[in-house]
Amino acid sequence: MFTKVLIANRGEIASRIIRTCKQLGIETVAIYSEADEDAPHVKLADEAYVVGPPQVNESYLNIDRIFEIAKRTGAEAIHPGYGFLSENVEFAKRCWEERIQFIGPNPDVISQMGNKIEARKTMERARIPVVPGNFTPLKDEDDASLVASKIGYPVMLKASAGGGGIGMKVVHNDDELRKELSGNQKRALNFFGNGDMFIEKFIESPRHIEIQLLADNTGNTIYLWERECSIQRRHQKVVEEAPSPFLDEATRRQMGEVAVKAARAIGYTNAGTIEFIVDEKKNFYFLEMNTRLQVEHPVTEEITGIDLVEQQLKVAAGEALDFTQSDVKREGHSLEVRIYAEDPVTFFPSPGTITQLNLPEGTGVRHELGIHGNSVVTPFYDPMIAKLIVTANTRKEAITRMDTALSAYSIEGIKTNIPTLQKIITHEAFQKGNTTTCFIENYIKGGK
Repeated sequence: MFTKVLIANRGEIASRIIRTCKQLGIETVAIYSEADEDAPHVKLADEAYVVGPPQVNESYLNIDRIFEIAKRTGAEAIHPGYGFLSENVEFAKRCWEERIQFIGPNPDVISQMGNKIEARKTMERARIPVVPGNFTPLKDEDDASLVASKIGYPVMLKASAGGGGIGMKVVHNDDELRKELSGNQKRALNFFGNGDMFIEKFIESPRHIEIQLLADNTGNTIYLWERECSIQRRHQKVVEEAPSPFLDEATRRQMGEVAVKAARAIGYTNAGTIEFIVDEKKNFYFLEMNTRLQVEHPVTEEITGIDLVEQQLKVAAGEALDFTQSDVKREGHSLEVRIYAEDPVTFFPSPGTITQLNLPEGTGVRHELGIHGNSVVTPFYDPMIAKLIVTANTRKEAITRMDTALSAYSIEGIKTNIPTLQKIITHEAFQKGNTTTCFIENYIKGGK
């Protein structure tokens, strides 16, 4: 096992990784921007070093500076968390060149799955069901129109190198498609350095259900059941839960087995997630693979009792999984909500200074925090500041526990989305399990 690990991230995920490292007796090195000098992860780590000014490109994406710190401190491995450099092929390759272990899959796999067009091709070759669409970048408006007419409207316009909803747009006719193509190409180019676009059939009222995977370097690949992540805003998840209230046991196991097949087809190792779109008849289709830890990983940990960060570290250190598929049990129901520093009405970010923070306590309540009682929430980073996770014996009990916890959650000095989360959790449709990707649009924004 490693003796020292550098965490190339910030916020709640950096603190989360440090916690497991401490439990395993691993020393930790934190990095921070000038804006994050007072952040919780800086104080939790054994060592912490400023990596640059507040701007992301000059700090958390400053690869040369990160490796300078890693080599100076003698870090044997780097955990990238999620976001930032977690799926950056060049960063993973640089780790290999510098003989520092990257805690994740090998660069070739990251590259293969990072390009969504290539990922679709790979999955189709492996006979994994994929959403109908095209397998080459769109040339121009006429090409896009031809592809869409063959698939049939509505369709989803997507960036090949995209993520976080950037470059995605549902279009319902040819005029909309021609209008949206250029703008989304430019956004994708600006955010990802790649403006390639493709088209998929848009599945009406779908669910977004993903399978958590673990794979070691000796050929063992297992699934840790599913997470339902259908409640989204602007294609970003807001509420996640495990298990899904929609799946039956047969479909659940079939999805797990298909996900394992997909991971084996590309030689995947470490923790990863296969995301599926599931229609009303429980037909499921490959959406994408995330070659990293997911924001919503805690709900899987809660129902399985397996620490995913611990398993990531062990696999990266060359250890084999010490459990098999039949050992992975499922107990209880877990819900996670993402707490954002944003106006609950406009959804605009709400930076500022937190003047008071009161956290709910009790059985089955877990916090992942990127803030403390007098944190300054800056406009430089994603506005997610915390996650609240609750677990109970049943989904009904978990919903009640989440409602109680959100009612007791108090953050003053900034606006948050807690009122929106309460509306979601207490809505009749949510309580019945009617959690499609249209939930917020249909029930929260529409006020139904």
